[in-house]
Amino acid sequence: MDSDYLKHENEPILEYMDLEELPDSDDPVYILGKQYDMKTEKCDLQSDIVSRLWFTYRKKFSPIGGTGPSSDTGWGCMLRCGQMMLAQALICQHLGRDWQWEKHKEHPEEYRQILQCFLDRKDCCYSIHQMAQMGVGEGKSIGEWFGPNTVAQVLKKLALFDEWNSLAVYVSMDNTVVIEDIKTMCKYQPHNHSMAHAASHQRTWSRCRDTLEQSSGWRPLLLIVPLRLGINHINPVYVDAFKACFKMPQSLGALGGKPNHAYYFIGFSGDEIIYLDPHTTQTFVDTEEAGTVQDQTYHCQKGPNSMKVLKLDPSVALGFFCKDENEFNNWCEVIEKEILKHQSLRMFELIPKHPPHWPPFVPPTKPEVSTIGAELIESTDKLFDVEEEFEILSV
Repeated sequence: MDSDYLKHENEPILEYMDLEELPDSDDPVYILGKQYDMKTEKCDLQSDIVSRLWFTYRKKFSPIGGTGPSSDTGWGCMLRCGQMMLAQALICQHLGRDWQWEKHKEHPEEYRQILQCFLDRKDCCYSIHQMAQMGVGEGKSIGEWFGPNTVAQVLKKLALFDEWNSLAVYVSMDNTVVIEDIKTMCKYQPHNHSMAHAASHQRTWSRCRDTLEQSSGWRPLLLIVPLRLGINHINPVYVDAFKACFKMPQSLGALGGKPNHAYYFIGFSGDEIIYLDPHTTQTFVDTEEAGTVQDQTYHCQKGPNSMKVLKLDPSVALGFFCKDENEFNNWCEVIEKEILKHQSLRMFELIPKHPPHWPPFVPPTKPEVSTIGAELIESTDKLFDVEEEFEILSV
């Protein structure tokens, strides 16, 4: 359990953002791919930070699983950080990176739909209920703390049920990002099927994969790269490359923090890394009769926090969003030529082709279920990658 959460409980939301917590220096501030001058662009920086969706501990929601906890205080911080990263991807997809939130202003319908995905109800696709119960399949009991890789795997599975956004979620393995596999996934349109149709699906996939490269369709990509940047502390050799990722227009920041104490990192200035802190307990907010949500508690109107980058736990997960293939190609070029090339020890590998010694890559698909909420969660044991299916069927 997070030992520091009590001092944050019911912490008030301030009317105006205070940036005094940010480092006082002449260094530029980078927030999710945008650069700011603290002296001349302070208001723009404030608007950008407050526009990010901010998910915190909540209390008094319906018990998870019907009989489980009704608050995630003390254990749900990494899940909340995962929600924030995913929400930023959806904002980029539907509203654009330049969209900004303003208090008491009418916002696009897409904004309301995005927020609805994360409300603390069992029928919302990325709710704390869905994430906690999906974590059981990753070996985490409800109420147990998640690490960055676990929350990435949970988001990858839940996205299979999210037909509105149709995200392709790629979580890298063994510090390796495979360009071929990502393009295959993003150009593949998943279909419902059951395990009984696994062999048929494999044959169909084998026939159609050669034609995918000619397809103009591209599902928006959420790319998550879990990393271990040291043993007990971050190795300083990785710091410049890690910070450079926040300069990229595709940046969704990073998940990480300290042991059992997660933060959502959104930028940096000098040697200070800037984050949104989920360790505030707020009361559950539900949809009103008109279908609207009182959204002010979903935007952090306090100043963001910062910490020395070398104080980070070395277990982190970088996030990136590529709306189309051109954005992904640009990401690959910048990563290879400007971020990884000049490092004596590379943060991760970017390779063009699927390694021949790895199991064959087949895009994951969702099982045949038509329910949502708690019933959906009960059906997620059917989630699979096709190669896993064949391993089961061959036993």
